[in-house]
Amino acid sequence: MSGLLAGRVAAITGGVTGIGRAIALEYLKQGACVSVNHFEDEKSAEQFKSMEREAVEGAKLIAVPGDISKQETATRLVEETVRAYGKLDVFVSNAGICQFAEFLDITQDLFESHVSTNLHGAFYATQAAARQMAKQGNGGSIIGISSISALVGGAQQTHYTPTKAGVLSLMQSCACALGKYGIRCNALLPGTIRTQLNEKDLANEEKRKYMEGRIPLGRTGVPDDLAGPAVFLASDLSKYVNGAQLLVDGGLFVNLQ
Repeated sequence: MSGLLAGRVAAITGGVTGIGRAIALEYLKQGACVSVNHFEDEKSAEQFKSMEREAVEGAKLIAVPGDISKQETATRLVEETVRAYGKLDVFVSNAGICQFAEFLDITQDLFESHVSTNLHGAFYATQAAARQMAKQGNGGSIIGISSISALVGGAQQTHYTPTKAGVLSLMQSCACALGKYGIRCNALLPGTIRTQLNEKDLANEEKRKYMEGRIPLGRTGVPDDLAGPAVFLASDLSKYVNGAQLLVDGGLFVNLQ
């Protein structure tokens, strides 16, 4: 199979919905072999089956279910990927949760669940991927899905924005730590993207129109808007891009007033 990622192997966390799903499907189109991590539940299993049906003919795609906040899941994701395809070239830390809540009402459980999935999960999975890439000795690309929320505040996101700032910082520090192995680490910062995480919030027509009015391109994003940038960072087109943060927000950040 030809494409910008032909012959490469990629693993993606949170890979059966939203941004992760869009990236996985585009990676398959570009010739990569892909493994995706998802929740261990029937709904997620069905979403993976629908991915298999949607994928390009002849695509190589496997699933590794598990709770990505647990270190053993990250280890197993890498091990199963290597067992299936022989190596790991690209890793995308995408899994994340966001439940809007008032700061004064946030419980310990709600806060810790966001930190565990969004930050602990990103750390463990990135470390597992990096260990494999370093062992292989031929470099690699690690991409952390952060958020515009890493750069701005959110009144109902006080438990979420710190985790996304953490993912951005993790990629920056890993770029310093892993450059000697030829491993590049970069972050994508989505703006307002219509996914399962914010569909309820954007169902409010007044709020949706307000958001669209703040975005210079005049629309909220869709998951597929992240796929191209993720291919760029995974491919040789970005072979000297390391420690970077790429906003994918339709111009929202530069238009904030």
